[in-house]
Amino acid sequence: MEIMFAIVVVAAVIFFGALISMGNEHQRRAIDNLREQVVLWAMQDLRIKRERLTRDVRVDDPLGWLNKIAAKAYGCAMNLQIIEVFDNPGAIICNVEGGSGKIFFTPLSPSEIRAMKRAKHNRLSQYADRNPLLSLPRNVTAFECSVLNNGILFDLELPLVWKGLTGNHIDEMSVIWMYITLGAS
Repeated sequence: MEIMFAIVVVAAVIFFGALISMGNEHQRRAIDNLREQVVLWAMQDLRIKRERLTRDVRVDDPLGWLNKIAAKAYGCAMNLQIIEVFDNPGAIICNVEGGSGKIFFTPLSPSEIRAMKRAKHNRLSQYADRNPLLSLPRNVTAFECSVLNNGILFDLELPLVWKGLTGNHIDEMSVIWMYITLGAS
């Protein structure tokens, strides 16, 4: 009798466990579907807002725009002044107010800069190509600036700022990397 009761209890536990599992799977699918619908709605909402705002995109003060981006990334105002602009690879080098450091803006990610450093150069090209990105220290602080952390018009404003500061027109620029070397002059 006790064995029969134990078998019934085990069967009931397994049966109810299966029912709960099926219910959880049904709820998971429903939640996934709801999340997908919310994401689609949010994307459509952003598209509508962007379409309205895209018509009026301008950047009157490109250096002020860079200062705003640097302040968001680093957490404090830096009052940047442009020192030098490089074309290949593209980079804007700025001094931090008071000469307490430098900030490098470039579309190149840390992995792309490391790959450039590893590339084999002959002796003449090594001395001819003195882009400061190649001399960045290994532990330099890097920030990726994009639409995700700088507003929904970032990818539309960035090419305007780059053209305003460097004179070079770049259409497909949606991310800029900021490298900070504080304490270096």
